[in-house]
Amino acid sequence: MTPSISIKEAVDQLLELIDLEEIDENIYRGQNEKGRPGRLFGGQVAAQALAATGRTVSNQVAHSLHGYFLRPGDPAVPVVYTVDRIRDGRSFTTRRVVAQQRGRAIFNMSVSFHTPEEGYTHQFDMPDVPPPEALMSRKEHYEKLADKLPEEVIQWARRTNPIETRTARPPAFLSSEPNDEPGIVWLRAGSVLPDDPFLHQCVLTYATDLSLIDCILQPHGRMGPLGPLMLASLDHAIWFHKPLRADDWLLYHQDSPSAFGARGLARGNLYTIKGELVASVVQEALIRPVGKHHDRSE
Repeated sequence: MTPSISIKEAVDQLLELIDLEEIDENIYRGQNEKGRPGRLFGGQVAAQALAATGRTVSNQVAHSLHGYFLRPGDPAVPVVYTVDRIRDGRSFTTRRVVAQQRGRAIFNMSVSFHTPEEGYTHQFDMPDVPPPEALMSRKEHYEKLADKLPEEVIQWARRTNPIETRTARPPAFLSSEPNDEPGIVWLRAGSVLPDDPFLHQCVLTYATDLSLIDCILQPHGRMGPLGPLMLASLDHAIWFHKPLRADDWLLYHQDSPSAFGARGLARGNLYTIKGELVASVVQEALIRPVGKHHDRSE
């Protein structure tokens, strides 16, 4: 069992993951979360990939990223990130990054950076939802169902997470009950982060992969007419609309507009507690019924 640590220590460990080791020009190495069961967490790989591209850009912030998960990552093996400097422009800069383990690509991502400019403004209104203090943490949801979970899952869930969350319901994979309501998740880094706008984007990238896939499973439940489902993220895209702080509460309002052919789409908007829309996220995932055509090798 992993020794208990403070929330600040957990956040410091996340920042260490994002602070990559430079191996050579445009090549970086990232360490992995310790003790995670199964495959690498996609949010970690996406956040590290974004961090790698940021090492090659000056005086601009990311405005969008589009990544594809190619193979399951091994938590026991460090990830090497190679950045391709596609274009350097006065207003926009483009980077491509490939994440590899043992010489095989597990993830690739394109990132576009933008010099801030003045322009028109509009946004969707923030939904009317309960405040974070009115909802349970994901850890509390896990504890209520602890006797039904595998030991390695509950031990991982009991660790001190660098991202605080408050949710309206337990993660969808813990329940077999279908639900068509939008996903309501409040999230923030568990302690104050340095005043680096790009670092806040990296931390938010990590956090956006914690719950979005639940929305695809949610309308069907874990068990359905086709049997239990296996889940795997296929891609992940984020648009950063405004400067943000990942250590302030952000409402992650989520839904899933479509699922078909063992793939499902989820999307989420992130609002500050004052109602500013600061980022939008879209993710496609594999939701394959177990027992029918289950080769997930590639």
